Amino acid sequence: MLWEERWHPLRREWVIVSAHRNHRPWHGEVAGDSAPAQPAHAADCYLCPGNSRVSGQANPAYDGVFVFDNDHPCVGPAAPVELAAPLAPYQSRPAQGVSRVVCFTPRHDLTLARLGPSQFTALLQTLQDQYRELGARKEVAHVLVFENKGSAVGVSNPHPHCQIYATNFVFRTIELEVEAQAEYLREHRRPLFRDIIAAEETDGRRLVASQDSAVAFVPWFARYPYETMVAPRLMHGSLADLSRRELADLGDVLRETLIRLENLWRTPMPYVMTLHQEPTDGVAHPGFHFYIEIAPPLRKPGLRKYLAGPELGGGNFLQDSAPEAMAAELRQVPAAHYLGPVRDA
Repeated sequence: MLWEERWHPLRREWVIVSAHRNHRPWHGEVAGDSAPAQPAHAADCYLCPGNSRVSGQANPAYDGVFVFDNDHPCVGPAAPVELAAPLAPYQSRPAQGVSRVVCFTPRHDLTLARLGPSQFTALLQTLQDQYRELGARKEVAHVLVFENKGSAVGVSNPHPHCQIYATNFVFRTIELEVEAQAEYLREHRRPLFRDIIAAEETDGRRLVASQDSAVAFVPWFARYPYETMVAPRLMHGSLADLSRRELADLGDVLRETLIRLENLWRTPMPYVMTLHQEPTDGVAHPGFHFYIEIAPPLRKPGLRKYLAGPELGGGNFLQDSAPEAMAAELRQVPAAHYLGPVRDA
């Protein structure tokens, strides 16, 4: 049993760890991603090569990574600048920017975990280019890159893809992390994330994968079961700052982590994956360390981690699983995908 609170230094909040609760009886909803096998090309998929999207535009016959402006953007350059003032005490401000979709591969039937190393590197290079291009725009303060994967997190299209929101504001989680890391650097005269990596490597129980310049671990303060962080060892503010060698190492570690997650229950693991990159608002962000967060919503096959009373009502995450046990499970499964290699992937 493990009953304790653990401090999340990046978000500056407490996580309640009650690991014994993962074995409690469950009579609620059972969710899963047991969708039927997908074809390599789906005629009704608006992300597959050659198909038309809802805008009427046809996708090119792409054979690698494909990027396009989202047809239903969350933010866009046409958003109004002048807004009617709301009644006090309410406030509003313009939400502008660019929304894009990044297709990982033309293959409709794959997941990110099943791409080859060279494809992984090509994808990360594309995301580097997108961050540099969009972040250089004077109206863009933040470039958020994320992948929502699986029906358990509400994804309607299984084609492997991620999204980019380049906005005129900084998303709240990044704001918190900018503040936390800058304050830690002032107080301790060393970067916070460097200490996090050092603590994880010294302990060793929560490590998942590693290369010379990159490491993956289930953090001591994980809020979700199997939540994993993938990061370069050296402090970089964004993916764009990584060298070619660091990019390859990061890709290898990320790929191995995703494979282990899918091997865990021999099924495509749903998750939300987010690239935590420093804002592009022209302000210095001392101590900020880029990392990738993978947050799967399932605590067991078919059983979601729900945000309920403690999280939504009380404001503190309740973790039903011990991070040490979750990392041990991931280390015990093979690092080669259970479905085997993909031809022409």
